[in-house]
Amino acid sequence: MTRDEYNLMFHRHQLNLVAFKQLMYCDEEVLKLVNAAIAEEREACAKIADRFSIPMCDSSADDIALLIRARGNT
Repeated sequence: MTRDEYNLMFHRHQLNLVAFKQLMYCDEEVLKLVNAAIAEEREACAKIADRFSIPMCDSSADDIALLIRARGNT
């Protein structure tokens, strides 16, 4: 993740609203940021698999994309 991506995510998830709290009191906010980063990375990986999908074909790329996305639901 680049610094710019981090900054965008930080503001998109409104973590800037707690920027002055001590880190030890920000467990929920830090967890929210970590989970958001994981979800965005998971979706980026799934999109790579989507690019290898072949329409009208029983493609394992489709299965891979579904499995990647499903990891967020466990």
